[in-house]
Amino acid sequence: MDIKPPSDQPAIRIIMQPRDTNPEGSIFGGVILSLIDQASVVEALRQSRKRYVTKAMDAVEFHRPVYVGDIVTLWAETVRIGKTSICVHVEVHAHARGSDTSRNVTEANVTLVAVDDERRPIPIFDE
Repeated sequence: MDIKPPSDQPAIRIIMQPRDTNPEGSIFGGVILSLIDQASVVEALRQSRKRYVTKAMDAVEFHRPVYVGDIVTLWAETVRIGKTSICVHVEVHAHARGSDTSRNVTEANVTLVAVDDERRPIPIFDE
């Protein structure tokens, strides 16, 4: 099967809330990691409607902080599809209130595995 081309729509778009802040006043890195994980599944489901579990996320480096009120947009694109796994590249951008530009916050490659009800790996595409 061929990989579907990148979507022209973001996988996720969300406004960051006060509940997501750390003691330094910026958004917890873990909140951003969770959004990356969710965006990768949205993209995997676009490729093939299976149940997915996260196998790995490559090193994530936070380039800039995200603040309360920022609109965070996550773009996801499939990098490769194996027999039971899919690798999705996710880019995270933040758009501050009152600004006309967005800034790249971080990015990651996430590897997901398609699983059955017993969480055993299954083919991404039916054979």
